Amino acid sequence: MNDRHPEAGTSDYLLGSHGEELERLGRQHGVWAEHAAALWARAGFGEGQTLLDIGCGPGFASVDLARLVGPRGRVVAVDSSDLFLARLRERARADRLENIEIRHIDVQDLRLDPGSLDGAYARWVLCFVRDPERVVRRVAEALRPGGRLAIHDYFNYRAFTFAPRSPALDRVVEAVQECWRRTGGDLDIQERVPAMMDRCGLEVREIRPVTAIARPGTPLWNWPRAFFRGFLPTLEEMRLIGAEERRAFDRDWEQRSADPTSFLFIPPMLDIIGVKR
Repeated sequence: MNDRHPEAGTSDYLLGSHGEELERLGRQHGVWAEHAAALWARAGFGEGQTLLDIGCGPGFASVDLARLVGPRGRVVAVDSSDLFLARLRERARADRLENIEIRHIDVQDLRLDPGSLDGAYARWVLCFVRDPERVVRRVAEALRPGGRLAIHDYFNYRAFTFAPRSPALDRVVEAVQECWRRTGGDLDIQERVPAMMDRCGLEVREIRPVTAIARPGTPLWNWPRAFFRGFLPTLEEMRLIGAEERRAFDRDWEQRSADPTSFLFIPPMLDIIGVKR
């Protein structure tokens, strides 16, 4: 979650692909890397497989997946940002990973050979795209029978809140949801994914809730703070919040950060795994 507008000619990613967003994505991956590995294990991802990283960004997950499948396996990493993909190429060269195939393409325009994938992974991707079912269908067509699509994304975003509740955060969360709607996204996308999978020939094997409580000063607390630090200016520019609402949010966050009894219920998510029939 973070930025203003994408840099010209790079992508239409709502949060941009500048240096601050690269740094934030790296921190985000660090917070969620253990969770991602557990999801991959439940999806049966492993050595020697061909896996697709959908909307790979700068490739933090792609690198981990490349190590998981090993030299006999292959990771196809796709994204529409030139800058993100350039960063992934640099990382792959530095780490001497020769099993990552990088493709510059919008995930809604995926074209892969039928039966060419053992598995596919998408984390916080479908919530951004205008036609998520098209993505699911293209991936399903490329999976071999028994291949698995694992998706980690938001559900019931409005439940994201401080305790005790914060009118300032509630107002900003409402504005974030409206921003996503205006740009064709959906921060409750996972409520629709099981039906999409079924229509696209995937059997839904797992729907698992992902909820957590963040305490002040922890990496999980700082994860949404980094998003808001970069994204509040966008909400103000779009007139979804006013200057005083932005200041009220900042004041409230600082006060909560200094209160050891505060806690934050992070945006609820779901892990969903579909298997090719």
